[in-house]
Amino acid sequence: MEKNSIMKTLLLAASAMLMTGAMVAPCAPAEAAVIANQDPATFVQSLGDEAFSVLKTGNKMAVRAKFREVLSQHFALDAIGERLIRRWIGQITPAQKAAYKAAIPTYIIGTYSDNLHEYANATMKVIRTTPAGSGFNVTTQVQKPGARPITTVWSIAKLGDGFKVTNATVAGVNLSITQGQDFDAVIQRKGIDGLIAMMKARG
Repeated sequence: MEKNSIMKTLLLAASAMLMTGAMVAPCAPAEAAVIANQDPATFVQSLGDEAFSVLKTGNKMAVRAKFREVLSQHFALDAIGERLIRRWIGQITPAQKAAYKAAIPTYIIGTYSDNLHEYANATMKVIRTTPAGSGFNVTTQVQKPGARPITTVWSIAKLGDGFKVTNATVAGVNLSITQGQDFDAVIQRKGIDGLIAMMKARG
């Protein structure tokens, strides 16, 4: 599977956590999503049924705003970000680390969110949930009409009062490893400041 498809699926899952049954009106202000946290499957599935209604609005600004909200609230961005540059983490300054973390949502949203509208008619369902270390793996399928289903395994951890996504494996491709390799290549050529500049430019 191409990397764009992998990252598209990541944001499709983010959209699964955007809604609790209400559609985002094109001009409506963003409202905080109410997340079902009874168990990992419910965390994913209860909102998966409404996942893609935000894409149906066709309002790119609304989609970007909601993705930014859900990434910050329901993905373990600090842990994910450190994992992507763990090879370099001991070589960067606190200021560089802060700038890098701040750029992660901008990079993900700016790179991929505008390409998700082709999935407006897709659906997502939970296939199974299995324990994995101190957390869980939740396997889902995203089905787009006329296309083969995309199977994703979401790594879910209980952090504080709720669950958060810590990683995703799409069609056998580990997202953290794949994106980490890309970031490694940029850092080797341009340094950490070059990586941060590239990430900011995507916004």
